[in-house]
Amino acid sequence: MDQNCQPTDGHRKNRSGFGPVEVQMCQSILPCHANHQGELGAGQLLKWMDTTACLAAERHAGMACVTASMDDIQFEETVRVGQVISIKSRVNRAFNTSMEVGIYVTVQEVLSGVIKRVCVAFSTFVAKPTGTQKVSLKPLDVQGSVEEILEHSLASERRRLRLYNEKAFNNLIKDYYNLQDKGLYRRKTVTPSVSTELTRVESIELVLPPHANHHGNTFGGQIMAWMENVATVAASRLCGYYPSLGAVDMFRFRGPSFVGDRLVFKAMVNNTFQNSVEVGVRVEAYNCEEWNEGKPRHINSASMMYYIPERDGERRMLPDVTYTTLDGERRFIGAIVRKRIRMARKHILYSRDEGPISVPWDKSNQVYLGYNNVAALTVIAGKRDWEPNNITDKMGLYVHEESDKLCLKVEMQAKTTAFHAFSMLADLQLRPQWDKNYLSCEEVEKADEEETIYHVKCATVNEGKCRDFVYLLSKRQPCKDGDPYVVALRSVTLAAVPPEENCIRSEAKCIGFLIQDMSASTCKVSYYNQVTSGILPYVEGNLAGWSRSMEETAMSCISYLERDVLTTPL
Repeated sequence: MDQNCQPTDGHRKNRSGFGPVEVQMCQSILPCHANHQGELGAGQLLKWMDTTACLAAERHAGMACVTASMDDIQFEETVRVGQVISIKSRVNRAFNTSMEVGIYVTVQEVLSGVIKRVCVAFSTFVAKPTGTQKVSLKPLDVQGSVEEILEHSLASERRRLRLYNEKAFNNLIKDYYNLQDKGLYRRKTVTPSVSTELTRVESIELVLPPHANHHGNTFGGQIMAWMENVATVAASRLCGYYPSLGAVDMFRFRGPSFVGDRLVFKAMVNNTFQNSVEVGVRVEAYNCEEWNEGKPRHINSASMMYYIPERDGERRMLPDVTYTTLDGERRFIGAIVRKRIRMARKHILYSRDEGPISVPWDKSNQVYLGYNNVAALTVIAGKRDWEPNNITDKMGLYVHEESDKLCLKVEMQAKTTAFHAFSMLADLQLRPQWDKNYLSCEEVEKADEEETIYHVKCATVNEGKCRDFVYLLSKRQPCKDGDPYVVALRSVTLAAVPPEENCIRSEAKCIGFLIQDMSASTCKVSYYNQVTSGILPYVEGNLAGWSRSMEETAMSCISYLERDVLTTPL
């Protein structure tokens, strides 16, 4: 083993099982590792990351392992010549034949000793036994730090998202094509558009013995480095400047390549956003026979996000791009979908507990609490630039992200009056009749005709405990023509409803309905939800694209509102 890459102490086999295996590499950055700007090349860093991750995986498995994927790569800090980087790789969780390895990179300024985080990534490795030997990896016995226990738990969630990824991508692609066909998704053009075809790059490499790993296959880290190179060229052709690699969705290894193979790398800008560029890269391998016959093997692909650094304190404007081919259209829309999936993964995997959200309920302060409840809903409803997600004839689902705040909106059209819809939605005890997530709803305290406290129990999610909420519901009728009916909810604390042992007490910051008449017999119902950690488990499937539960609930709500008989008084 390289003297720069050693297993750390304290991660040996213990009596009760196998603890987390950690491998660490330290490198002093030399000019040979850097690009023309004196910065550590991302390709070189990816090679080191793959090396340490592979060694950690093989140390746990006790046999050869190969890279299946590397994902969730987020670059946060630039490393320069003269600095020292530390790369730590740790097996977070072992499954049957595969395991997740977490990779954590930091940089140290030699003179000051200041340490900063460079990036975090997660690799999936598959054990490859010799002959007919069967694989059954030993589970980890996690008894270490809080961080190790957390990553062990999150590894299972990340694996679930990886397995859902293809289904989610296909679902969201259909939604965005549907929006485009209806003319409901159009980008605002600020600058003249550039054809993505002008950014196309193709490069070839011959795999030589120095490019092979210790198993004789092409080293995965080397393939990733070559991919980063062509992607950077494609991004720079669009930007007219040297872009910085900010993130990689996933390097997905579809098959091996060997010494003597010709590897063809194809890169092209897929789409641009406010301050970023997505570049797609595809890798095809040929042996001598396949080369002569023109029959490639697709061995890898990735989507890379580049950012343009500020200059003299000013952010550079990226040109809008357009497509001229069907393949360009597929890439263009695919980039939008991947951006949506990245947003969902960020909130699902890395959202933190916001701390206490509920406010103490005090009847003497009812006017103030009710006002804030209604005002918060009005502020969310007034937000602009809602991104359409799925729209049908009767409902539309929209998403709005601002910093770390995520809001959802569902617009529904019902064949009933706004007053009737308001009457039904303002009585939360009726909600279980059309919302399957509501198991029960009990009225706890009725302050007056406009404010009521409810205790709601919701269904279990992911085989966990059920969740319960204590809501203040504030309802308001229109003050003048054109104003909507308002039903606003937020969490409150109440001594009469303490947390229950068999439920997870959860909190909501702002939820509610705005209801307006569209005609004498139809109305528009707009539902808003500012997502919190307590709400997230019920909407994560919709965010990530593998579920249609919110659409199903919306249609159930519409059917319920369109019943002929008004069953509840105001």
